[in-house]
Amino acid sequence: MSVFHYTRIDNIQRFLKTIREEGWRVATYKALTYIKRHRAGEFGSTVTHVPQLPDQESSLPYLGGFWLEAARKESFHVSSAPSVNMKRRKVVMIGDLNLPQCRKYRAEQPIELWQKRDIEYVHAHYEDLPRCVNAMQDATHLMLYRLQNNPLVSMLMYEARRLRLPILYDLDDPLFSISAYETYENMKALSPEMKRHFLNEAPKYLDAMNSSDMITVSTPGMKKHTELYTPRSVYVRRNFADNTTLELGSFAMKSRHENTNTPFRVAFASGSQGHEVDFAIIQDDIIEFLANGSNRKLMILGHFNTTLLPIELRDQVETYPFTTYDQYLENLAQADCAVMPLANDTFNKCKSAVRVLDAGAVGVPSIVGTVSDMAYVVDDQKTGFVISARYSWLTALENLETDQKATREMGLQARQNLELVWSAKLDLPIIDPEIVGWVSE
Repeated sequence: MSVFHYTRIDNIQRFLKTIREEGWRVATYKALTYIKRHRAGEFGSTVTHVPQLPDQESSLPYLGGFWLEAARKESFHVSSAPSVNMKRRKVVMIGDLNLPQCRKYRAEQPIELWQKRDIEYVHAHYEDLPRCVNAMQDATHLMLYRLQNNPLVSMLMYEARRLRLPILYDLDDPLFSISAYETYENMKALSPEMKRHFLNEAPKYLDAMNSSDMITVSTPGMKKHTELYTPRSVYVRRNFADNTTLELGSFAMKSRHENTNTPFRVAFASGSQGHEVDFAIIQDDIIEFLANGSNRKLMILGHFNTTLLPIELRDQVETYPFTTYDQYLENLAQADCAVMPLANDTFNKCKSAVRVLDAGAVGVPSIVGTVSDMAYVVDDQKTGFVISARYSWLTALENLETDQKATREMGLQARQNLELVWSAKLDLPIIDPEIVGWVSE
C-alpha cells in the first residue's frame, strides 16, 4: 500500500482529532495499529458528520437498488448461512462509535479478544454505510452496539437477515430502561428537556435489542436488569484492561512524584455530568479525613461543579479538567488512592469497573462501595477496599494514609491483578463461554 494512502487528508484529520480528544500517545499508538491492520486487510471507522437521511416515503434505502436487481435476477436469497459454509469466522461490529470511551471498551477491545482464536474482527460506525455494507458481505456474524431502531439500522438488519447472519446486540448502559432513568440520581443534573429526550429514546433501543438473536452486556447487574425487558438470552462481556491501557498506565507510573514532602492525594474521577450526587455520599468522610492532616489533598479529575463543594474542603482540593485519556492517567498516577462512590440506584447497579481498571493501570488502589461491578474487580484489602459494615470510607482512607508503604504495595498488586486476571482473554471473568460458542458455531 502506497504511503500516500496514509497521508490522505481524511486520515490526517482523524489523527489530529485523536490527538485533541485522547492525546498524542494514544493517537500514535492508534496510527501504528491502523497501519498494521490496514496492511492485514482490516479497517476501523468513525463518523463525525451525520449524512442527510433519505426521505423514506419517496426514496429507496441505500441498498434498495441492489436489492431490486438481485430480486429480479432471483439471486436475492442466500442458500445457507456463511458460518455453515466457511471454516473461517469474520465478526462485524456496527455501532454508534462517536463516544471515545464507548468506542474503546465495546468496539475496539474485541479486536484483542478475537485475535486469541484467529477470528477476523472489523468494526464500523453505523453511518459509514459503504464500509458497513462491504464488511457484511463476507461476514459470518454481525454485532450491533448501542444502536436504536431507525431507518439506517433497520436497513442494515434487513441486509443481515438476507445474508443469513446471526445478530448479537451489545450495550453497556441501560439506555432502554425508563425505570432506570427515572430513578437515576445523576439525572438531577440534567435539564427536564434532556431527561425527556432520554426517556423518549429508550423504546427505540429496546426495539433494536429485541430484533437481534442474543444480547451481551458489560456487567452481571446489567444482565439482571436487561432480562426484565427482553425474552432474548443475555450474556456478559466485561470491560478489561487492553494493551493500550496497560502501556499508557506503565508510562504514567514513571511520571509519579514520590518524596517525603508529597501530600497524600485522594482522587475522585468524573467522566460525565452529575457525579456531584455520588460524591455527596462520602463528602462528610472526606471533610473529616482532610481535617485530620494538613498534608492531605483531594484531587477532582474531570467534570465537577466545584461551587457545590463545602468551604471546609476548598483549600485542600486540586482540580483537573476533563482531558485526554493519556493525560487523565498521568494525573491519576499522582494519587495515592482513588475513591469511587456511587448512589444506590438501578442505573449505577449496571455500571462496569472501568474506573477501577484505570486506577489499577497506574498502580493506584481503589476504594469502592458495593454498587456496580467495581466490588467484584477489587480484591478487598489486597488491591483496595470494598466498603462494608467492617469499615467506613474514612476508616479505609486513614488505613491507607497511615501505612503508605503498604498502600504503594497495594497499588502494585492492583496493577498485577489487571495483568493476570483483567486483561484480554476469551474466558471468565471477561466473557461468558456462550458468546465464544456463538461465534464458533
